[in-house]
Amino acid sequence: MSGTTDKIKGAVNEAAGAVKEAVGKAVGNPNLEVEGAGQKLKGEAQGAAGNAKEAVKKVIDKV
Repeated sequence: MSGTTDKIKGAVNEAAGAVKEAVGKAVGNPNLEVEGAGQKLKGEAQGAAGNAKEAVKKVIDKV
């Protein structure tokens, strides 16, 4: 998977997680709220992995 793909999937997971978290808070569902927070963290990790992959690729391309 490319760095760009990871960053896109990360952004989607962050957005979906934020929505779940907000809905969970709004309706008083702590399980949904926690699930959303977890999905946001997963998205952040995916985005960071995408950034790292792109950084490594740039270094390799310079060599």
